[in-house]
Amino acid sequence: MTATLTLVSGGVATPRGFRAAGISAGIKASGNPDLMLLVADAPAQVAAVFTTNKVIAAPVIVSKEHLARSGGMARAIVVNSGCANACTGDQGLRNAREMTAETARLVGCPGEQVLVSSTGVIGVGLPMDKVRAGLPAAFNALGADQGSAAARAIMTTDLSPKEFAARIRIGGREASIGGMAKGAGMIEPMMATMLGFVTTDAAVPPALLDRALREAVDQTFNAITVDGDSSTNDCVLLLASGASGVAVDESSYGTFVEGLTAVCRELALAIVRGGEGATKLVTVNVTGAASQTEARKAAKVIANSLLVKTAIHGGDPNWGRLICAAGRAGVAFDASRAAVTMGSIVLFKDGQPHDELAPAAAEYLKGSDLTIGVDLGSGAASSTVWTCDLSAEYVRINADYRT
Repeated sequence: MTATLTLVSGGVATPRGFRAAGISAGIKASGNPDLMLLVADAPAQVAAVFTTNKVIAAPVIVSKEHLARSGGMARAIVVNSGCANACTGDQGLRNAREMTAETARLVGCPGEQVLVSSTGVIGVGLPMDKVRAGLPAAFNALGADQGSAAARAIMTTDLSPKEFAARIRIGGREASIGGMAKGAGMIEPMMATMLGFVTTDAAVPPALLDRALREAVDQTFNAITVDGDSSTNDCVLLLASGASGVAVDESSYGTFVEGLTAVCRELALAIVRGGEGATKLVTVNVTGAASQTEARKAAKVIANSLLVKTAIHGGDPNWGRLICAAGRAGVAFDASRAAVTMGSIVLFKDGQPHDELAPAAAEYLKGSDLTIGVDLGSGAASSTVWTCDLSAEYVRINADYRT
């Protein structure tokens, strides 16, 4: 952590020029918060990444259209939880567009300056009567101190809200970056995350803003997995208000992207820690790869292996499962030069097992924050991916998700 970056408590409303709200509109049967508004005091520059799933939810379609029409500017984001509005046909598109139109009317901006997201069950229509009634209440609840309420309103199976903020110093002046995210299941982003919203009060040119988001996402949200599934609704939206008076250019880009990456990393790790049924956060370090691409590929295969995840849950130092996962990843792999570690404990190296250390590894696996390493023995590239264990609770949650 450099002197130019400090992590602080806060979320999307921490940067100047933004207000947020989260209310219960009755979309969820539980009565929990389910409608979120994020509003910028003036049009904000936007960078965005969206799901690569071929099945694209209506809100993603509408948000992409609006960004194209607005030239990448936005005044507001409206989000509902409890219903994904995915695979809902033309009516789903009409509902997503109505959400943006009603929000634009309340905010007083063009419709294309409103972005929309939804999360929840796929294939269920939005109860628009509840959305229509809830939007004015959400608008009236907007405040710079309501970031936590907004973070709660986008939750589905999340056990707790996920929000973080950071302050950066550029040219002797201070700017803030804040964010929130949701996600606990159906998690393996292949471009972004489940839902992530990040704000900054720095002024950042469009090309730099887009570059910074993609760089940060690649190192954070794209480096996590809970269950290997990528959603129909995934997106990360980054809004820059410029309200701090701090301007980012090529010379200060490194400081800005460092702060953005720090916030995104905290959000991404919170998603994995709060994964459905998770009891352990697992850092998977792959080294000795022929390329960074191959390192990331092998790390994802290891992190998604059901046998690896269940062994970790049970505290079984079964290093053979790690070797097998690496060997089937479709990357350069030399077993005679490979190594497997759990924490600092070497269980396999240069083709030789060290099973006498298994008891120490089993003791290590009792922890809740673990690191496992696999050296592919084929080069100098490396990659880190974060995952969690797989428990019976994950099965229970997802077996009962709709019923």
